[in-house]
Amino acid sequence: MSTSASATRVRFDADSLWVDLSDGRVIGVPLAWFPRLLDGTAEQREQVRITSRGLHWDALDEDVSIAGLLAGLGDLSSGNSTFAA
Repeated sequence: MSTSASATRVRFDADSLWVDLSDGRVIGVPLAWFPRLLDGTAEQREQVRITSRGLHWDALDEDVSIAGLLAGLGDLSSGNSTFAA
């Protein structure tokens, strides 16, 4: 899945990841979809690098694609997958 939208801002609340997109949409997903983010500290989560393809956290070894978020995909590593209902 390709998208022309890119992330412009990333934020967290107690149990969700929120991503603002360049086309005005806002995506919110449960942190439980991404165990590394869930287990990370607030400081580690704030150290996100926004790239043309998605989001990257060096300290947490986590990558999240915008296309994956738009498709409702969670963590796909180690056979884990979560789909939005």
